[in-house]
Amino acid sequence: MGIHRLNHAVLYVSDLARSVAFYSDVLGFRAVAMTPDGFRGATFLQAPDSTNDHDLGLFEVGAGAGRSTAGRSTVGLYHLAWEVDTLDELAATAERLAAAGALVGTSDHGTTKSLYGKDPDGLEFEIVWLIPADLLDDSAIAARKQITRLDLDAERQRYGGQTKGGVGISVPA
Repeated sequence: MGIHRLNHAVLYVSDLARSVAFYSDVLGFRAVAMTPDGFRGATFLQAPDSTNDHDLGLFEVGAGAGRSTAGRSTVGLYHLAWEVDTLDELAATAERLAAAGALVGTSDHGTTKSLYGKDPDGLEFEIVWLIPADLLDDSAIAARKQITRLDLDAERQRYGGQTKGGVGISVPA
């Protein structure tokens, strides 16, 4: 089975309207008309610049639903990671997440530069920029074995804010 990428994720949420507003207002997702006729309590969203018919499905389970305990007292998914094209986009996303009170951390994983956020139900996600293959060096590859604080300004100085990331980490260009 040759997997190429994650096509979409589906999340259970307590308040559909609140979650749609968060993913739309903070992360730029847009609703796409693909909910089956007569089906209530779901919205499908597409990420900006995505070529997928949808990237995120949100299914409402109601206000009585408890918060996820995955990783604390139950097994379950820790997070999904969405990739942005540039460090400038990563910085702008960090500002939007912080303004929404949803930025919970940042990390430098050597070859990847990451933000961590939580949605209104406390579900965690990662937003990541990947060093392009032609800019990878031994120090970035060696740094994958540690997690350090992300200094976005220093990374933009080093790689350029508009440098396209991504292609080449898993498959060399």
